[in-house]
Amino acid sequence: MNLILLKEEDFTSPGRVKVSGRRFTHIQTVHRAAVGDQLVAGLINDKMGTATVTHIGTTSIEMDVVLDQAPPPGLDLTLLIALPRPKMLKRILQTVTSLGVKRIYLINTWRVEKGFWSSPVLEQETLERHITLGLEQAKDTVMPQVFLRRLFSPFVKEELETVSRDTLKLVAHPKGGVPCPCHPGQPVTLAMGPEGGFIDREVETFERFGFENVSLGERILRLETAVPVLISRLFT
Repeated sequence: MNLILLKEEDFTSPGRVKVSGRRFTHIQTVHRAAVGDQLVAGLINDKMGTATVTHIGTTSIEMDVVLDQAPPPGLDLTLLIALPRPKMLKRILQTVTSLGVKRIYLINTWRVEKGFWSSPVLEQETLERHITLGLEQAKDTVMPQVFLRRLFSPFVKEELETVSRDTLKLVAHPKGGVPCPCHPGQPVTLAMGPEGGFIDREVETFERFGFENVSLGERILRLETAVPVLISRLFT
């Protein structure tokens, strides 16, 4: 936890907070903070700054906070990703949040198992928990938007054109395609398939909407590996 992420309800008065639970435990056992120590803190979807420890209780800690710094800018990227296995989704959410992705569409495709859509991981509270871990890691406060789209065809017909408008449109696919560009210097919409990739018909659908088929070469990577590699190639 490189940043103590605060909520509005943590404030007991202007400039003073009281936190408990996981954050309290982390501050005690990892930071080993004492009264007077300063930690990096930030308010969800707001500014960052410092938190000075003023009191440590048995189940909570009180801090005076000064939030006067802007969070780091997010990536100008819209990520369309076929819903992965629940365990993988947890890791991917944390990774892409740490990298600065702010718009994530979890979409259905032919190879996505139907049971994935009933996973508790997709509950709002669970999504936010894993996103929070990514924000804490990267010292960021701005929560990404996560959209669930359970039907591929309606999403493509009704939203894809608007979602990807005025961006460089890329569909990552392990078969064929040109090498993924490096640092294109413009907003990007990146579509990524499930394990095994999109089926040919789905790739063709994206291409009809102006997406270019790109790859990372001959090596076939796991989705959780390919996601950060592609984002790094495009933006760092």
